[in-house]
Amino acid sequence: MSTTNSSSTWSREENKQFEKALAKYDKDTVDRWHNVAKLVGGKSVEEVKRHFDILMEDLRRIDSDQV
Repeated sequence: MSTTNSSSTWSREENKQFEKALAKYDKDTVDRWHNVAKLVGGKSVEEVKRHFDILMEDLRRIDSDQV
């Protein structure tokens, strides 16, 4: 991410926890984003949603050969 706000910066460990949380809590999980944020730790629900949206956009760009 380009922002320097510490709450918006994701460490390698936070990204690893984020990936584990996405595997554990799929799109049909009740309170998915709350659970993901709790597992990652130190991130709000809004931050994990935004991180997911950025990840999905990156994947769309890769799939469409824009990267």
